[in-house]
Amino acid sequence: MSEHEEDGARAYDHQLVRRLAAYLAPYRWQVALAVFVTLLQAAVQLMFPWLTKEAIDLGIRHKDLYALDRIALLYLASLLAAFGLGYAQSQIMQGVAQRVMRDLRTTLFRKLQELPASYYDRTPVGRLMTRVTNDVDVLNEMFTSGVDALFGDIFMLIGIIVAMANLNVELLAVTFSVLPLIFLVTMTFRIRVRKVFRDVRSKLARLNAFLNENLTGMTTVQLLGREDRNAGEFRAINAEHRDANLLANTYHAVFFPLLEVVSAIALSLIVWYGGRQVMWTGITLGTLVAFIQYTQRFFRPISDLSEKYGILQQAMASSERIFELLDTPADPAAVRFDEPAPAPPARDGGAERGLRVEFDHVWFAYVGEHWVLKDVSFTLERGEKLALVGATGSGKSTIASLLLRFYTPQRGEIRVDGRPLAGWNAEELRQRIGLVLQDVFLFSGPVEANLRMDDPRLNREQVVAAAREVHADEFVARIPGGYDGELRERGASLSAGEKQLLSFARTLARDPDLLILDEATSSVDTHTEQLIQAGLHRLMKDRSSLVIAHRLSTIQDVDRIVVLHHGEVRDMGTHAELMALSGLYSRLWQLQYLGGRQGARAVARAFAPVVTPTDL
Repeated sequence: MSEHEEDGARAYDHQLVRRLAAYLAPYRWQVALAVFVTLLQAAVQLMFPWLTKEAIDLGIRHKDLYALDRIALLYLASLLAAFGLGYAQSQIMQGVAQRVMRDLRTTLFRKLQELPASYYDRTPVGRLMTRVTNDVDVLNEMFTSGVDALFGDIFMLIGIIVAMANLNVELLAVTFSVLPLIFLVTMTFRIRVRKVFRDVRSKLARLNAFLNENLTGMTTVQLLGREDRNAGEFRAINAEHRDANLLANTYHAVFFPLLEVVSAIALSLIVWYGGRQVMWTGITLGTLVAFIQYTQRFFRPISDLSEKYGILQQAMASSERIFELLDTPADPAAVRFDEPAPAPPARDGGAERGLRVEFDHVWFAYVGEHWVLKDVSFTLERGEKLALVGATGSGKSTIASLLLRFYTPQRGEIRVDGRPLAGWNAEELRQRIGLVLQDVFLFSGPVEANLRMDDPRLNREQVVAAAREVHADEFVARIPGGYDGELRERGASLSAGEKQLLSFARTLARDPDLLILDEATSSVDTHTEQLIQAGLHRLMKDRSSLVIAHRLSTIQDVDRIVVLHHGEVRDMGTHAELMALSGLYSRLWQLQYLGGRQGARAVARAFAPVVTPTDL
């Protein structure tokens, strides 16, 4: 959600409240008990001024020690009861709030796993972290100090008004004389604080997004010497967040003392007017003291309700952002947690392994009609090894993303084993595809867990065998704990080559039917590359293999090569056939294997003849 959209949030939205109430529904009996306890606590607190009045009028005035002792004991018992009821109310609502937070965060995390890849292309991760952490915390504050306490405050106000009316109607009218001033102060506060709370949440989301981006790219920051510049940007964003909070605190610092001033005005009027009644019209001193205490308690719920309005403001803004995320359309290919997982693909030892993949006049754009792929057609036969080559930005990795159903083409059709891609269960499809990326992602945790990835089909022996086959076991043995050893976040303790070897082992252990290698050996040194070449050949044997390569030396042994340029298929054939054509592929080959001026001339020849008006 943008900052502009956040400014449009309403002070109170009954639809949002209904949706929030749905998360309280499983705990409605606990909430009802908390409300009942809160009302009892408010009733007990209403007794204190009345007990004070009785102590003065019955005990002190008549010098009756017996009555005074009994009232004092009753006062003490009421204090203990109020303490016990307050403790019970807090424990019940804290328990409910923590369970609601757990449920809501679980729902948000599952939703994040169902969203399409395109959503993460346009949404900062830090903003999503704010939704799951800070925004849910705001709702927790509303549940713990707002839901049941609201009933208690309203009950307390009604009880105080009834008690004050029974004591003296004239003094009640004096108290109510300051209500217009209270209304003016409260409405001003509500109008001012509404935008401030949304601004605080917006600035916090920006702060989290900036932190996430910079911490993830810290190596690049240090490499390029951007520490001072990034620190300056962080100071500016942090200062905006500070200023927004200070402004919110300023409004609170003005509002609550103003309420105290109004309360003091009311008390001074009661002392002035009530004192005359004690002296001239015959009301008791105990009545006046009780009325003063009720008046003090009368303004406390008003102050609490105003503070709860602020909490409600923050909760509405947070819940709007949370439900906007929950309402985001899910990826049709995403795994549904309420559906049983598909059975693992059956293996028929006698049947031909692999998958047949067809791209039939496929057009795709990430944004609008800025086409990344234009009328792409090719077929990967079962068991065939097919390579995709082309300059950066030609659409090679996009083809892999489409095949994995991370995105959907705008035109054309992709078929796997003759079935349109949309007809495949995404989880079943991805179980049959092994992907090795150029940038390997490893999770913090044991080495074995990173290889198994919680696949129920795999056991320790299988992952160890896979690691041994690609020679990953050699460096795993050096890790303290071996396969039980802990990896740091993103595999920070490993070299790029070691992470790549683990990625090969992870893919080999799953025994996929289709293997996608996205420049899988680009981060591996020459010695390590030689070690895994034999493992790669065994991995690609009897499988369909789609190899995305920038280094043309890695694809000479594939069955066919598809040459892409500006998202279009320009040439197709074997290495020898494409070299004989003297087309784009042979010129790219010269570009990589010829240096100096001859390589520069090869660059010009490779790209100048194939540029069309649509490429410009």
